[in-house]
Amino acid sequence: MKIVIAPDSFKDSLSAADVADAIASGLKDVFPDAELVKCPMADGGEGTIDAILSAVAGELRSARVTGPLGEPVTARWGWLPESRTAIIEMAEASGLQLVATEQRNACSSSTEGTGELIIEALNAGAKKLILTIGGSATNDGGTGMLRALGARFMDSQGNLIPAGGLALSALASIDIQALDARLSDVRVEVAADVDNPLCGPHGASFTFARQKGADSEQIQLLDDALGHYADQCAALLNEDVRHVPGAGAAGGIGFAAKAFLQATFRPGVEVVAELTELANRLQGADLVITGEGRFDAQTLRGKTPLGVARIAGQCQVPVIVLAGTLGEGYAQLYAQGIDAAFALTSGPMTLQEACRQAPVLLKERARDIARLLCVAKRIG
Repeated sequence: MKIVIAPDSFKDSLSAADVADAIASGLKDVFPDAELVKCPMADGGEGTIDAILSAVAGELRSARVTGPLGEPVTARWGWLPESRTAIIEMAEASGLQLVATEQRNACSSSTEGTGELIIEALNAGAKKLILTIGGSATNDGGTGMLRALGARFMDSQGNLIPAGGLALSALASIDIQALDARLSDVRVEVAADVDNPLCGPHGASFTFARQKGADSEQIQLLDDALGHYADQCAALLNEDVRHVPGAGAAGGIGFAAKAFLQATFRPGVEVVAELTELANRLQGADLVITGEGRFDAQTLRGKTPLGVARIAGQCQVPVIVLAGTLGEGYAQLYAQGIDAAFALTSGPMTLQEACRQAPVLLKERARDIARLLCVAKRIG
């Protein structure tokens, strides 16, 4: 029997590699001779670098950059020397996990550190950038990233406007003459797990800014500011990309990448699956087990289990999901190639307890699934 184990990380609990290890441990209790192929996955959010570098030959590098609120942080990035490809995970430099809950500020947080990581990659001689843009603490339309790359954003008096999304309401002109010339020789690929536009009720501000510290009034102001910013960009570039799916990802950094870096967009899980050669690993498999912290209708927007299920479907391999919780609408995924889904907890439990016990719970549920497979064999 061959089983491929291809989960995402469980946020605030386990990395994707740790999840895969725990599942494999449970399966081994029942199938000691099975071929267990571990392929940690990600969809563009935090943990993407780790998932890729656990499967392919590459280097983990780090740099001291500007954090979301202006403080210095040490951020990691991946380097694939053979293809001269840099993997820039914006969550490392501009991520929500870098800011304490009470300090989150969607109005002034900046993506400058992400731009500084891109500079590191350019200095290394990168010819391709994979920019993964999940889990941001920002809502600045990617202007911080562009500042680090040489762009200037000014008010009507010619003064540089402050960092952050709210300051974009005062934007009067954009100067990109000093934008790093090396970018013209680099192919930029954005790996995202959402397809939101920049503005409007489904845009960056209304969809994501609340979790980044904004209240209802600030959300409206931020949306207005991003709209004004998009107007200025359209006038400068003679092209308006605010409605491109993914432009609103990560507080609008998707918009900046498309408008100024000519980036192409791909689902994050698709990019990771390609780099980790998931399709090849699925050849001859009897089953794939995937998973994530919360499995619900949002998974339909491009999360890891859906991406794994689509590739597994092409290989005619059944798919089982192990999740921390099964949320509203999860059964919709059964029509998308998921054959069964199971939650980890077996009784009432706080989130903190569930996170703490996640390795044991994953092992137990994987063992239960293996035993169920044994029953299916006997009655099949």
